[in-house]
Amino acid sequence: MEVLKRNNVTVTGTGQQAMVFMHGFGCNQHMWRLVAPAFEDRYRVVLLDLVGAGKSDLAAYNPARYSTLDAHAEDVLDVLQALDLHDTVLVGHSVSAMIAVLVAIREPARVARLVLVAPSPRYLNDAGYTGGFELADIEELFDTMDNNYLGWSAGITPVIMGHPERPELSEELNNSFCNTDPTIAQHFARVTFLSDNRADLPHVRTPALILQSAQDALAPLAVGQYLHQHLANSQLTVLNNPGHCPHLSAPQQTISAINLFLEPARIAQV
Repeated sequence: MEVLKRNNVTVTGTGQQAMVFMHGFGCNQHMWRLVAPAFEDRYRVVLLDLVGAGKSDLAAYNPARYSTLDAHAEDVLDVLQALDLHDTVLVGHSVSAMIAVLVAIREPARVARLVLVAPSPRYLNDAGYTGGFELADIEELFDTMDNNYLGWSAGITPVIMGHPERPELSEELNNSFCNTDPTIAQHFARVTFLSDNRADLPHVRTPALILQSAQDALAPLAVGQYLHQHLANSQLTVLNNPGHCPHLSAPQQTISAINLFLEPARIAQV
């Protein structure tokens, strides 16, 4: 059970099938509180913190090991194995969407469905690909993080959230960033924003929902369209909601989209 302690795993809900929620950069499992409970009556709901985040074992964060997203995927597989889970629904937000993709590729029997919330396989623009950022933008972001982490957090969280009329959302995200160990955050930011998982996409056979916000400063619509084109068994749902965190700013829309993907026949009868 050391694995479950390492990732601060919590399990609620009922049902034969498990639904595993994974958070994005600078966040923790608490960010799913407006969405995850909606599935507890039908699923075994599993929440976890990535190593280095939330109430995970921070001492387990080895920068050399976590220099790619693969190590986090291995951690998630450890959790699935410890709980003896198969045919799960993996729900990943932002960087965890790509972690979920890696898990599905490595052990497809453990993953029945993927729900990718605000995903991006690559944040940097490339020839024929729009990721949203130039390398100079990312390097400036890293410099600001290194020199003034708290100031960087206060400045970027309203941009990420995309709801200036609801400052409490940005405040919550900023508090989450500020409660993250700065050294770990700076390292994980580099792993996240310099990652490139485009080559992994053709290897995914698991049905996937790409849940995209109409306006997202970190993952523009072109990214969602790219994923839809390169994930063979995927559907793209665009939410009429700005920002990178629809599970916080538009939880009901998020729940409805996931329900429609998982149980279309049931929803049609409601």
